[in-house]
Amino acid sequence: MNLFADKNVVVPIDFSEESDRAVDAAIATAGHAKRVTVVHVAPPLSAFEPGIVYIANDEDRRQRLIEAAQHRYRDPKYQGIHVEILFGDPGHKIAEYAQQHKAGLIVMPSHGRTGLAHLLIGSVAERVVRLAHCPVLVLRS
Repeated sequence: MNLFADKNVVVPIDFSEESDRAVDAAIATAGHAKRVTVVHVAPPLSAFEPGIVYIANDEDRRQRLIEAAQHRYRDPKYQGIHVEILFGDPGHKIAEYAQQHKAGLIVMPSHGRTGLAHLLIGSVAERVVRLAHCPVLVLRS
């Protein structure tokens, strides 16, 4: 019996190899879950960030990120995975999305990117664990 057979499973991604492993783990752990959704949370556009050129709006960015995720998970083993792109604070948006979509499980890496972003992703995992209404499986890198 699979505990997640009738549940939605959410997998936050940042396009890192660790995220790919989390997607694979979600598929293996959840088996035939009702739905597996990869969620990428991008920062909102800000006029105060140096070096940002505004040639796109959030909808253009969303479409490009959806296409990037679909390309990354084009292998047949990922058939049926859904992609969502959100904007805002990653920890809050992931927990909020999981609650709104009645997720039964969130599967995510403990850390994603390297360098300074590596530390920030770790804080995202910690925040999701604190805020989520459902179990969170955090995978060690």
